[in-house]
Amino acid sequence: MAEAALLPVPYPETAVIELDSLEEQNTALAAALPERPLVLGGCCCSHVGAVQGLAQRRSRLGIVWFDAHGDLNTPETSPSGNLWGMPLRMVIDANAVCAADVALVGARNLDPGEDAFIAETGIDDSLDRAIEGVDAVYVALDVDVLDPAEMAVFMPEPNGPSVKEVEATLRRIAGRVEIAGMGVTGLAPDIANVAVVTSLLASAGL
Repeated sequence: MAEAALLPVPYPETAVIELDSLEEQNTALAAALPERPLVLGGCCCSHVGAVQGLAQRRSRLGIVWFDAHGDLNTPETSPSGNLWGMPLRMVIDANAVCAADVALVGARNLDPGEDAFIAETGIDDSLDRAIEGVDAVYVALDVDVLDPAEMAVFMPEPNGPSVKEVEATLRRIAGRVEIAGMGVTGLAPDIANVAVVTSLLASAGL
C-alpha cells in the first residue's frame, strides 16, 4: 500500500484514518469524505465508512461491488470470523443501501451463508437492476476480482476477469450513472500495481 501514495490523483483533500476499532474508523472516514471520495484501503472494510457517508448525502445510493468473494457474511455465518468477509453485508444491514440496489460483480468463492443471503435477496451481477432508479453509485473494487495473472492481490482467486474487462464495465457504469465515489482494496505490495490501478480509476472517470 505504500506504493499507492504515488498514484497521481488530483485530490486536494486527504485523510489518513488510523484508529483502533472498525467503528471508529468508519465514523472518521464518513466525516472526512470529500465531495467525491476515492478510498485507498487495505481490506474491504475500508468501503463501509465511505458508503455510510455517501448514503447520508443521497436519497438512493447504489453499489457496484467488484470482488472475488461475497463479503456478505455475518459473525454468525462466517467460517473464519474475519471482518473483511462482512463489509457489504454491514452496509446492507445498516440500511445504507438496499439489496435491490447492489450488484456483486465477479464473485466466485462464496460461503454457504452468503449463498443463502443472495438467494433470499436476489443480489446478482446485474448492473441494469442495481443502477435502475438510483441517484448515484459507489464502486467498491477489491482487486482480487481480477484474474491473478493480471495483478498482485492479497487474496487471489482463479478464473477472474481481465483488467480490460473490468475497465469496460467501469466505463459502462460511468456512462449510465454518476459515480459518487470509489474505493480500491486488496492490493499486494507490488510496484507494478500502480499503473494498473491508475488505469482502472481512469476508466471510472476518477
